[in-house]
Amino acid sequence: MKRSINKVAVVGSGIMGSGIACHFANIGVEVLLLDIVPKELTEAETKKGLTLESKVVRNRIVNDHLQNALKSKPSPIYHQKFASRISIGNTTDDMSKIADADWIIEVVVERLDIKKLVFEQIEKYRKPGTLITSNTSGIPIHFMSEGRSEDFQQHFCGTHFFNPPRYLKLFEIIPGPKTDGEVLSFLNGYGEKFLGKTTVVAKDTPAFIGNRIGIFGIQHLFHLVKEMGMTIEEVDKLTGPVIGRPKSATFRTVDVVGLDTLVHVANGLYEGAPNDEARPWFQLPDFIKTMMENKWLGSKTGQGFYKKVDKDILSLDLDTMEYRPQKKASFATLELTKTIDKPIDRFKVLIGGKDKAGEFYRKSFAGMFSYVSNRIPEITDDLYKIDDAMKAGFGWENGPFEIWDAVGIEKGIELLKAENLTYASWIDDMLASGNTSFYTIKDGATCYYDISSKSQKKVPGQDAFIILNNIRETKKVWSNSGAVIEDLGDGIINLEFRSKMNTIGGDVLTGINKAIDLAEKDFQGLVIGNQGANFSVGANIGMIFMMAVEQEYDELNMAIKLFQDTMMRVRYSGIPVVVAPHGMTLGGGCEMSMHADKVVAAAETYIGLVEFGVGVIPGGGGSKEMALRASDQFHKNDVELNVLQEYFLSVAMAKVSTSAYEAFDTGILQKGKDIVVVNQSRQIAEAKKHALILAEAGYTKPIRRKDVKVLGKQALGMFLVGTDSMEAGHYISEHDKKIANKLAYVMAGGDLSEATLVTEQYLLDLEREAFLSLCTERKTLERIQFMLTKGKPLRN
Repeated sequence: MKRSINKVAVVGSGIMGSGIACHFANIGVEVLLLDIVPKELTEAETKKGLTLESKVVRNRIVNDHLQNALKSKPSPIYHQKFASRISIGNTTDDMSKIADADWIIEVVVERLDIKKLVFEQIEKYRKPGTLITSNTSGIPIHFMSEGRSEDFQQHFCGTHFFNPPRYLKLFEIIPGPKTDGEVLSFLNGYGEKFLGKTTVVAKDTPAFIGNRIGIFGIQHLFHLVKEMGMTIEEVDKLTGPVIGRPKSATFRTVDVVGLDTLVHVANGLYEGAPNDEARPWFQLPDFIKTMMENKWLGSKTGQGFYKKVDKDILSLDLDTMEYRPQKKASFATLELTKTIDKPIDRFKVLIGGKDKAGEFYRKSFAGMFSYVSNRIPEITDDLYKIDDAMKAGFGWENGPFEIWDAVGIEKGIELLKAENLTYASWIDDMLASGNTSFYTIKDGATCYYDISSKSQKKVPGQDAFIILNNIRETKKVWSNSGAVIEDLGDGIINLEFRSKMNTIGGDVLTGINKAIDLAEKDFQGLVIGNQGANFSVGANIGMIFMMAVEQEYDELNMAIKLFQDTMMRVRYSGIPVVVAPHGMTLGGGCEMSMHADKVVAAAETYIGLVEFGVGVIPGGGGSKEMALRASDQFHKNDVELNVLQEYFLSVAMAKVSTSAYEAFDTGILQKGKDIVVVNQSRQIAEAKKHALILAEAGYTKPIRRKDVKVLGKQALGMFLVGTDSMEAGHYISEHDKKIANKLAYVMAGGDLSEATLVTEQYLLDLEREAFLSLCTERKTLERIQFMLTKGKPLRN
């Protein structure tokens, strides 16, 4: 049957419930959010003369929870205006409204008795055929639907979102005993396509997949840290970005999540999985018991493994259980990996270390390899689901089986035997069948070892994706040290940045020009996109700094002109150019997006012109483009100065959107032209589709603009008065004022006596001149140097 989701009811408005409601609002769905009625009045309500029958009182709990969520950082919602898609109510007065919902999601407290009461109430109003799911992290699904109608049970299952729902991509689907196959299929597709999730169908086993493996990993480390006499700083140093994990690593992550949350799941696993061979690991070490008794639960109680005192962050000594100044952790083994860019390539080096770090990695990976092999077929039949769950739910760059592949199957077995750990017999069967790795790449698709057939099978769901890692070598058209051009098929090529942090330097600019040359000659269109952590953090400021320090101003002028000319080629090539930004898209990365025929942005795109932070103005066409976009709005608004001022402030305040949707407000993305995709995995394929549409519609090379209206002295005067007052009020420094005035001169079109139509090149020349003049300023060089060494802006 055809099924669509237009309205969702979320019952339970706590942190998870409000987060889930916000994410459905993110994707345009109407949401009804419900919670219980308060049992008594607050002091403030009593003073106002309100009663328990007042609507505002009856909805107080749900309203407070939602408002707290909307104020939280990072925000659970792509744009604050999307909150209007959420209506609130209470389970006493408004439960009948769930009859209009296409999907009802229960998110109440983790107690089976309460959940069953809620389901009983829901069934009174739910219309037959409506999806009904529970967001639980551990209660067995088969217990929940007992006693419910046949239709209820057929349309019921677990759907486990990870917190925060907007940012963590894992979406576990856990069928009940009678869940209809059509329901599972629909939720699997909907989660991936509309919610932007990595969907994983799990078995109804304790903690399902993500938390079963993730909590084991943390508990194993808790025991290992005591066994090896390690500090929490050492463990966090070894379990963070160096192995492709979040910066918060292990102990900082527990502080953020809450120690009580982790303990709850660990205790549940200890009780609920009596036959788990690693059950002793789920017992709490003494230091965890002490922390629980002291209520040192992490961020929510002000102290956990770390504690902030004034400006200092102290660490917990696990031997004395007292807080002390942090100790810097350093290991010789980590030094050996500094020249290895990708975490997946570091694992062989890490397990070979001769110091405590090497020993730690050998023990921790051996424990993980043993555990995940023994969980198949208990928690899932397919090994790729374990890797998907850990990557999407815990932010790992590589899953356990991918890491095992990286060190080698035989080497992994060697580590296991050294620790007297067991592994599943299917591993031996795999090797005996001639399969020497868990994963292979075939015809651009990822294949995994299927245990039942003893053969490599294609990971399902890839047809909607283009995975650049899988085609880079076989479909490569051209490459240099900073960029790769791949053939995406159907006449579309892709330019992928491969520089450090995807900065835009000479090699990348060469790659852009080469890609346009190739596309104009032999292809129909070009996509500029990559699948790194971020699209691009901007121009290579290290190169700019060296030229400026050496006072090589002619060379710097040529470099900036090359950047500008390349952006103009993106705009005025003979083929459509679609740019696909995601993550941090700053400075030059933003300018490139602004010059594309179309932007296909990931929802999680943090984009802006941030050059003020390093003491310059946007010099790759960004300042020109903001003036041009303001000019295009003049005919729609009589107050031209106000329009120009809005665009000026977007640059002068270095505004960075917290989602792609916010970038429409700052003028970086354009309504009616640029689009947003929620599932980043689909982004390159979607960008290719739009490049094809533009090409097949009869793409014509645009004509260079000669009709940009600039306002001259009228606008310049307004800006200069504004920057004077900002400096006088100590809102900006003298150097901030100087940068802002340079930007004002460019965006006003200079000190022309009256409004005038000018060419884009005229504005580009002004922009480049202003950029170069700022590069001669000592305070600008100080800002660039500070950014290069400290990674954050200097206010001087």
